[in-house]
Order: sequence, then structure tokens, then C-alpha cells
Amino acid sequence: MSGTHVVVVGNRGRIVVPAEVRERTGWVEGTALVLLDTEAGAVLLTREQLRARVRDELGGLDLVGELLADRRRAAAAEDEE
Repeated sequence: MSGTHVVVVGNRGRIVVPAEVRERTGWVEGTALVLLDTEAGAVLLTREQLRARVRDELGGLDLVGELLADRRRAAAAEDEE
């Protein structure tokens, strides 16, 4: 596995994923993939891989706590007016 494969965008925007990659990833005909367009480039992921990536990126964050703090600041600002 080299990790680098050259693919060509063909007719109607189609690309062919090399057999080696399909075998390693378990991608078969009909596998749903998500094209993630990032600043670094495009990435193809399964939904499960994308879900895991989002969880990893959000891991350790207290989103509920941040939302509550924002609401409290907004309420305090309204009270001062």
C-alpha cells in the first residue's frame, strides 16, 4: 500500500478508485461515500468514517457548556440595557 494513487476525472465527473484501495477499504458497488472538501484538499470517507472524524475533532469540547455561557452573557447584556 503506497497511499498515493493517481486517478483521472472522466466523463460526467466520474473517477475510478483503484482495486487495491477498494479491497483494503471494503468499498463495493453501492457504497455511499461523502466527499469532504477541506482547505487541504478533497477527502473521500464513508459516513461512519466521517462520523468518527467529527467525534474526534469535537472530543473534549463542552459544547453545551459553551452554549449556556453564551446565553448567560447575552441575558446579562440584556439586563444591563
